[in-house]
Amino acid sequence: MDPDLRAAIGRIARVPQLLVACDYDGTLAPIVADPSKAVPLPESVAAVRALAALPQTTVAVVSGRALRDLAALSRLPSEVHLVGSHGSEFDIGFVERLSPELIAVRTRLREALREIAAAHPGVRLERKPASVAVHTRGVDPQVAAAAIEAVRSGPATWPDVTVTQGKEVIELSVVATHKGTAVDQLRTQLSASAVLFIGDDVTDENAFGNLSGPDVGIKIGPGETRAGYRVAEPIEAARALGLLLETRRHWLFGERAVPIERHSMLANGRTVALLTPDAKVSWLCHPKPDSAAIFADLVGGSPAGHFSVAPERGGIPLGQRYRSGTMTVETRWSGLTVTDWLDKPDPKATPDGPAIISGDSTLIRVLTGTGKVQLEFAPRPEFAQVAVQLQPLGDGLLVLGSNEPAALYSPGVQWEVGNDGGYASAKAVVDLAALGGQVVLELRFGTHSLEHHRLPIHERQAAAERPWKEWVSTLRLPTTARDLVARSALTLRGLCHEATGSILAAATTSLPEELGGVRNWDYRYCWLRDAAMTARALVDLGSITEAEAFLRWVDGCVERTGGHPERLHPLYTVDGYELGAEAVIDTLPGYAGSRPVRVGNLANHQLQLDVFGPIADLIAATADVRGSVRSEEWRVLENMVEAVRRRWHEPDHGIWEARLPPRHHIFSKVMCWMTVDRALHVTRQHGGGDRPEWVELRDRIGANVLEYGWHEHAEAYSVAYGDEDMDASSLWIGLSGLLPGDDPRFLSTVLKIEADLRSGPVVYRYHWDDGLPGREGGFHICTAWLIEAYLRTGRRTDAEELFIQMIDTAGPTGLLPEQYDPLAERGLGNHPQAYSHLGVIRCALLMDNMLKQ
Repeated sequence: MDPDLRAAIGRIARVPQLLVACDYDGTLAPIVADPSKAVPLPESVAAVRALAALPQTTVAVVSGRALRDLAALSRLPSEVHLVGSHGSEFDIGFVERLSPELIAVRTRLREALREIAAAHPGVRLERKPASVAVHTRGVDPQVAAAAIEAVRSGPATWPDVTVTQGKEVIELSVVATHKGTAVDQLRTQLSASAVLFIGDDVTDENAFGNLSGPDVGIKIGPGETRAGYRVAEPIEAARALGLLLETRRHWLFGERAVPIERHSMLANGRTVALLTPDAKVSWLCHPKPDSAAIFADLVGGSPAGHFSVAPERGGIPLGQRYRSGTMTVETRWSGLTVTDWLDKPDPKATPDGPAIISGDSTLIRVLTGTGKVQLEFAPRPEFAQVAVQLQPLGDGLLVLGSNEPAALYSPGVQWEVGNDGGYASAKAVVDLAALGGQVVLELRFGTHSLEHHRLPIHERQAAAERPWKEWVSTLRLPTTARDLVARSALTLRGLCHEATGSILAAATTSLPEELGGVRNWDYRYCWLRDAAMTARALVDLGSITEAEAFLRWVDGCVERTGGHPERLHPLYTVDGYELGAEAVIDTLPGYAGSRPVRVGNLANHQLQLDVFGPIADLIAATADVRGSVRSEEWRVLENMVEAVRRRWHEPDHGIWEARLPPRHHIFSKVMCWMTVDRALHVTRQHGGGDRPEWVELRDRIGANVLEYGWHEHAEAYSVAYGDEDMDASSLWIGLSGLLPGDDPRFLSTVLKIEADLRSGPVVYRYHWDDGLPGREGGFHICTAWLIEAYLRTGRRTDAEELFIQMIDTAGPTGLLPEQYDPLAERGLGNHPQAYSHLGVIRCALLMDNMLKQ
């Protein structure tokens, strides 16, 4: 196939709403002497049927034939729209819509054309609901010419008649339409993003002429045309439809989507990246983790950008693992090891070294071994919205055309740069044995430098790994699941943004809570609640650096409220500023076809009164470890209490951010109580003295939630005041300390949540209607809360059993996404999720502490 046509099909296959329209005779069916025997090609029928069955894809056959004849000959399913008489017939009942005046013109037209046909032997008339076609195929040329002239000089001149000229046919209609207007009408009705039209006849030129923008027109056979592309015969058109089908199916449903939990994360304190088990970089945002992605294969397939490394012979890797105590990942095949890490920017120029090579993060990939390796480098900045060029130069490639400069340093690699659907990609095959057994690839951001680095690669790797190893060595790791807790701690630290102190809720956007569903959210931001809980887990392990940095970040957010901390948003960008509007990238198909892919999060505008509790709890824990409270922490704490004082009695949207009217959520009320309770702990333990007004506020909130949160019929604390539905977050009535572990009300709540929400290894958040379609998996954080509740209520064996079940759902490198589907036995939601990993840490520590008691 013509490479340009192949590229055009690749582009149009990835539009959100696609209309595929084609002619019948000479396109789906070869031209034959007897029009009544024009049978479509089997290959064309198969492609058309399959395309029509795809979501967001409409197929129409637009023919000059009468609709009844088109339906009888094509025998296409009802999913394929049939348009007859050059667009005059869109359905069987069309003729009933003709006005009496047009019916009278049609009657006169039929009579006049019958007389012309009678005078010219062999000429055949085809009567249609709104027109009459005069066929001259197989007629003596002189007779045919005379008949056409009689038509042109006679009925064709009537004021209410529209003439359409085709190959050996002329059609007169009482409705002013043609294939171009028919396609436009379909485009409008279907809100099509683009149209692909295939035809062979002169009458198809009206459709070709109306195409524009991303549309694609394919002309079959010779002759002048306004179509952008051409094929020789109908079977080649069938091949084009087949390619469209294959490409669009992959785009819509994902190209062999790797299970979410099997991805490994790279991090350097500035941004994050994800690797598939076969060493494909499928996700990387630049320059920050909430910036646009340069590699978005994870939610857009190969066309959305990736960086792949694999043995030329193919094969599944032997395994993938983190180097102990680091965020460096090794992927191993027989004869090939790929070592990946994200490096920080080079230090500034020194007398002994060059100026900065990379002004930002660097993705380093070291290939070691003896075999041949196949490489593909396909950067797609701005979620594949910006087409870039790749320029081979010296020891690598320059990425040109983006606002953010980038360069791939790759000495010894001979790249072949090609075009894939309008986007540049580079491929290479590397013989490691011929290059001394090692090749280093450095994707440098913020620079076009391809200079050789002054330090050997093994020294750079050691320097990158040293801070991670030193940090882990300072942690007080439990004996329970020690290695997994260490990996969870490293993952949480990898989600910390060192430059600002903010902490991501997760590394990704739009990984689905249901495969193929719409519950796809952007978690690449800093939620006050999630971040505080994350930092608290690290404090419990003995590291307060992350908590101190985060609390400074919170202090900045509070300061920007202008003295009104109750106006804090639930989440912010990593820089601590309000998010822009939530948007949809409709050119990306989503993970495994789960659309839409979202950027931003509408929860930004919700009222969530629970956010103050985890922050106060974090301040208390940090102060206890350090033995003192810093001035900015006092400011934050007092602001949290003031925010609670002003608004605790109001309904809110709750922890789960349901897009429903506000309610008096139990969890939010408990967190308001915990805010004041932890503030009292801090002021009593660290020199602030007692605060009687805080005592009164805490006790008033506690009494309120204990009285109004209890649901008599459910015999438990439910989701919200007056609602019988259960919610896993209500376990915090005991986890917070508001009720002791042996209180009958807490015991009853645990039993009710276990009965209603636990399913095997998972606990669901809730089963009440949250206003969104579809379902979701069990939440790992909810599972961790039930494990804690088991421990606090004396059910240690149940806790240990559920903990083992939960950690068994982790991926091969120990990472957990947000959720798990116990039926499909696979992870769901954004990945890796801070909630999930802090849950692992909390449970393991609590189990260890209870063993010591």
